[in-house]
Amino acid sequence: MWGPYAGMMSDSPAQRPVSPSWAYTFGRIILAPLARALYRPRVEGKENIPKHGAVIFASNHLSVIDSFAIPIAAAPRAVNFLAKSEYFDGPGFSGWLSKQVFTAIGAVPVRRGAGQAAIDALDRQREILESGGAVALHPEGTRSRDGRLYKGRTGIAYLALETGAPVIPIGLIGTDRVMPVGKRMPSFRERVVVKFGEPLDLSHHGPAKSGRARRLATDEVMSAIHALSGQELANAYNEPPAQGAVEKIKQALPHERR
Repeated sequence: MWGPYAGMMSDSPAQRPVSPSWAYTFGRIILAPLARALYRPRVEGKENIPKHGAVIFASNHLSVIDSFAIPIAAAPRAVNFLAKSEYFDGPGFSGWLSKQVFTAIGAVPVRRGAGQAAIDALDRQREILESGGAVALHPEGTRSRDGRLYKGRTGIAYLALETGAPVIPIGLIGTDRVMPVGKRMPSFRERVVVKFGEPLDLSHHGPAKSGRARRLATDEVMSAIHALSGQELANAYNEPPAQGAVEKIKQALPHERR
């Protein structure tokens, strides 16, 4: 159910998992059945999930609970996703509790940001795929605050073309009603729908080093997600408001969004 890398990878890419942590076991045995009982998720297309081998799950992003919904719906297939390292190194009891929760759901800690941090995140995901694991990510990059589907960033295409892993598009529906942006507690009255699409082989677009191949492959993934989620298209990147003149200029200039 929960990712086998959970809680067993530090920020050093050289380290490898040794044995499941207690949080991983707790999440698989206790948290997953409890979450399914509370939210009664409706899962469609589960037969499209490969039982073994590298696979990339790519979904729209509406709520913080998206990263909980995907591994629950994909069970018993283990899924790993990246989470900012702040969730793992916070102080005091709340910091410890946050680390255990994110460890239990298969999160892998990474530093967020551009440049080297973005490269490190891609390298971490590639390692998991090359070992035959599954990773889940949101090509939009951050949550949609208006419910529209934004353009995908090309990191997902790089991973797929570099590793040869198939991509399973996912349409998440209702997670924004269960846990709207800004809310601290989830609603138990709403029901989540998780739609798994057919596996996508993106190799026909070309090599990972080609920017054109990455863009076309990413657009194919986003088109499949759109068909599943039915969201209105934003036809723009989901980027936080620019701070200062320099950042505004950077966002205005054409460049590839990883």
